Amino acid sequence: MWGCGGLSRAARALVAPRGRSRGAGPPPPGRRPGAAAGDHYGQAFQRGPRGFSENYSWKMQLTSNSTRFVCLTEMKSSMSAMKRLYSTSHTTVDSKEMKKFQLLAHRWWDEQGEYSTLHSLNDIRVPFIRDTLLNMSSDHQLGSPLSGVKILDVGCGGGLLSEPLGRLGASVTGIDPLEDNIRTAEQHKSFDPILAKRIQYKPCSLEDIAEEATETFDVMVASEVVEHVADLETFIKYCYQVLKPEGSLFITTINKTQLSYILGIVVAERIMGIVPEGTHDWEKFISPDELECLLDSNGFLVKTVNGMSYNPLSGSWSWIESTSINYAVHAVKTRVKEQSSSREPPSETDKEEHLAEASASTTV
Repeated sequence: MWGCGGLSRAARALVAPRGRSRGAGPPPPGRRPGAAAGDHYGQAFQRGPRGFSENYSWKMQLTSNSTRFVCLTEMKSSMSAMKRLYSTSHTTVDSKEMKKFQLLAHRWWDEQGEYSTLHSLNDIRVPFIRDTLLNMSSDHQLGSPLSGVKILDVGCGGGLLSEPLGRLGASVTGIDPLEDNIRTAEQHKSFDPILAKRIQYKPCSLEDIAEEATETFDVMVASEVVEHVADLETFIKYCYQVLKPEGSLFITTINKTQLSYILGIVVAERIMGIVPEGTHDWEKFISPDELECLLDSNGFLVKTVNGMSYNPLSGSWSWIESTSINYAVHAVKTRVKEQSSSREPPSETDKEEHLAEASASTTV
C-alpha cells in the first residue's frame, strides 16, 4: 500500500482525487464506465510502475489543460466586462435594443399595429409639452403656438411625435440611430409640404449630434426612450449639453415596480400582445425618485412628475396621480457651466488658498 504522508499536496491530489470536475474530459484509458476513481488507481497499481506512470502523466496533462481552460475563461470574462464598461461610457445606443426595432421600422404609421399605444399616447403627451411651454412664456402666435421653438426629438422612430410638434409651429430635429426609422419618417413627412419645412431628420445618436449642437435647442423630448438606452447617466449629460440655459427636457418612461413588470411586460407583451414581446427590459426601468436624482446631479431641476395610465379596452391614455407604472417628467436646465468661470485668471487670494491647501495635504 502506498503511503501519502511524505508526498506534497499536489501529489496527494493526483494519487487520491476526490472526483472528476465538470468538463474534465473522458475517463482515462482502461477505466470502466462508472468505475470509482479508487478502482482505477488500484488497477494502475496492479499493472505496475508503467501503469501508474501512464496514469500520472495523463493526470498531469489534464491538470495543465484544465488550468489553461480556466485562465482563458477568466481572461474572456475580464475582456467582456471591459468592453461593456467601454461601450456604456462612450455611447447611449444599445445594439440589442436597435435589433428589436429594426424589424418594425416599416410599421410606425400603422395606427392599429405594434405602435398603436404610441399613437394614442400623443393625445396626452403633445398637450403636456405644448401647455407646459406656453405657461413658461407668453410670447406665442395664434394657430402656431410653438413657432420659433427649436425641439430635439431623441429616438424619434418614424416621427410619431415630431410631426404633431411640427404642426404646432416648432422647428423639430428628429434623430434616431436606425436609418430605416429615419427613412420611414422622411417618407411620411413628404406628404405634408409644411412639415417638410419644419422638420429635419438625422440618422444619428444623441452623442453624435451633441458634438455639433451644444446649447442649440430650447426643448428636448425623450418619450419612451430612456428605458432603451445603454447608459442613462451619459444620456442625461448629453441632454444637458444640447439644451440652451433654461431649456426644457420632457421624458416619458416606465417605473421600476412589481406592478410595472406584471402589467407592462407579462400582460402587455406576453398575454395581450399590446406591444411586441421583448420590447422592454424591466431591469432598465427607473423610478421617478432615481430619475430625479440623476437629473438633479446633472444640472436639471425637476418641475413636474405626472402619472399616466393606459386603458387597453378603450386604447386611450389618461393622467393619474399614481406613478407606479408610467409617468412623465418635465425638467429645466438650471446650472451654469463651471467651465466658464475657470477661464478667469486666479486672484492672489485664490493662489494663497491653494498653497495653504497643498501644504495641509502634504502635512497629512
